[in-house]
Amino acid sequence: MAEADGSSRPFAGLSDVSISEDIPVEGDISMPPAGPSAQDDGFSTLDEPVRDTVLRDLRAVGNKFVHVLYPKQSKALLRDWDLWGPLLLCVTLALLLQGGSADSKEDGGPQFAEVFVVIWFGSVIITLNSKLLGGTISFFQSLCVLGYCIMPLTVAMVVCRVVLLGGSGPASFAVRLVVVCASFGWSTFASTAFLADSQPPNRKALVVYPVFLFYFVIGWMILTFSPSQ
Repeated sequence: MAEADGSSRPFAGLSDVSISEDIPVEGDISMPPAGPSAQDDGFSTLDEPVRDTVLRDLRAVGNKFVHVLYPKQSKALLRDWDLWGPLLLCVTLALLLQGGSADSKEDGGPQFAEVFVVIWFGSVIITLNSKLLGGTISFFQSLCVLGYCIMPLTVAMVVCRVVLLGGSGPASFAVRLVVVCASFGWSTFASTAFLADSQPPNRKALVVYPVFLFYFVIGWMILTFSPSQ
């Protein structure tokens, strides 16, 4: 009978267990600070004024332009990627390539949407090609590099617009040819300097060739641009 009672009450022995009044059961569950920085920092970036946020982003974009001028500093551009600079350069270049008269059918330059699509669609195609060839760079990092490296060509477009103010003769074409070729070479060199390390050694040529064509098309649009009369 005792065995039957024991089997029917498997937790019967727990009723004899009592907690002594001398044993405290309270506890402190508060978490210690993560480190000294948690005490020193009074606010996060969500608390900073909008003016400080805008200035910080502008400084970051300016630093990336410097990295394009000195392509050896590639890690910073790849680590802190953004698309603000490429968007700014794309819009600027598209506006500069826009002809003087938007209503004229004889407009000397491509339309804004055409330039915008060529730049972004070309960047996406090159990025996908890089990823399919085994590149270790991320999708948005590649877009960032290709976009920022349009800067030399954008500067060349500004120079060409200024040169065209004096006429479109052979001398003007020669000056524009030199400027566009130099900017095309620098854009290609800068972008490949950033992208080369992320590609397999035996496939770098397959990655560089589409980049060459991409900047060549943009350079050709700049060189053949003529403002509407």
